Amino acid sequence: MSILFNRRHFLRGLGAGVALPTFETFLGATVSRAAEGGRPLGTTATGMPLRSAFLYTPNGVNMEKWVPTGVGADYTFNATQEPYAKFKDDFHIISQLAHANGTSGGDGGGDHARANASFLTGVRPRKTAGADIKLGKSIDQVIAEQIGDATRFSSLELSCDEVRKSGVCDSGYSCAYQFNLSWRSDITPMTPEANPRHVFERLFGSGSKEERQEGFALRNEQQRSILDFVMEDAKTLNRQLGRNDQIKLDEYMTGVREIERRIEKSEKFGLPEDPGMPIPDGIPKSYEEHIRLMLDLMVLAFETDSTRTISFLLAHDGSNRSFKEIGVSDGHHTISHHQKKPENLDKLAKIDRFYAEQLAYFLEQMKAKKDADGHSILHNSMVVWGSGLSDPDRHQHTKLPIIVAGKGGGTLPTGIHTDLGSDVPMCNLFLTMSDRLGMKEERFGDSTGRIGALG
Repeated sequence: MSILFNRRHFLRGLGAGVALPTFETFLGATVSRAAEGGRPLGTTATGMPLRSAFLYTPNGVNMEKWVPTGVGADYTFNATQEPYAKFKDDFHIISQLAHANGTSGGDGGGDHARANASFLTGVRPRKTAGADIKLGKSIDQVIAEQIGDATRFSSLELSCDEVRKSGVCDSGYSCAYQFNLSWRSDITPMTPEANPRHVFERLFGSGSKEERQEGFALRNEQQRSILDFVMEDAKTLNRQLGRNDQIKLDEYMTGVREIERRIEKSEKFGLPEDPGMPIPDGIPKSYEEHIRLMLDLMVLAFETDSTRTISFLLAHDGSNRSFKEIGVSDGHHTISHHQKKPENLDKLAKIDRFYAEQLAYFLEQMKAKKDADGHSILHNSMVVWGSGLSDPDRHQHTKLPIIVAGKGGGTLPTGIHTDLGSDVPMCNLFLTMSDRLGMKEERFGDSTGRIGALG
């Protein structure tokens, strides 16, 4: 009996539903359907999914070690950009983007809360520590609203922080502004998931809640992989695939199992030292491993077209996490107020480089995965990486350190550094990205137009 393939096909078992990547064997039908109905929203010219990801790093950067030299294709990387330099042809550095609504605007202190809150919304948060929070819909949710029906999950929201929706966090601002990057409406944040196990089970669990729980309990009791429960379906599919796709299926299944093992290992060997909060099983002891597990799960979600829109808060702005593993025992927020002291600037540069290494890892994983049209998932994506502050000592909301990776399915220029010359609303970037998705947004946040440098 043959398996009817489509973008939403799963390998199924008890409480398990392993979504599949695209295969060359079935590409003809996919392209034909796209041609017959015109290019659907959220797809490339070849009929592949066009993904968007928004990743936030906290507390700005050491600008002296970050700003590149020169513009155009012949620019020179600065010290903390070196980890991802080998992917130069896959991204575009854009200078002079700004978030005017991250500034005080007469509201006094709270720059970290405003940096976090305005990053994907372009809106000034209402200064309150009560229940009357007010912000605006974030760009990922605008996208999800228009193309989310094409996938299992309209969007995914991830974090390496705890979940907080209330309380006071920064100079009279609600914690909701700092611990939530994505907003469904002006009063409703999208709660991010910080536990890799929960993300894994969400992506690969299937059936009713009871069936998922039963499947997980059985796998845990018998110490078996989720893949053991879908092998019969996998064997049936494998017989229908061409040689290249058989190899791709094997590599994909191996990748799923590797992530599963890493999650199991983190559960076995415990939690971070002195986390200061109750953390559920599945949180790795190493912050870097936590980030990379989440990045790998993002790649899997994109590869299987489980969603086309993801936001990832690596850490909230104002985070005072220490980085002992790279020789920085001081809190990040503390040293970000460097006062131009060389020792603080050097430590800040080390942290910036740490985050740069995570971006390099993500780009590498995205580039290694191929869509059925022969292009990488990175090629068929738009990835925004950056912070809501530039110089953290000055709480500067201009000259933001922003990288746009991926070629948008061939619609975005890469390999260059563009200096826009003066402050340009970051929402102009989001408006330009929405155009690539086929959306017809007139304005977003505080946008004033499109970014011509992106074509």
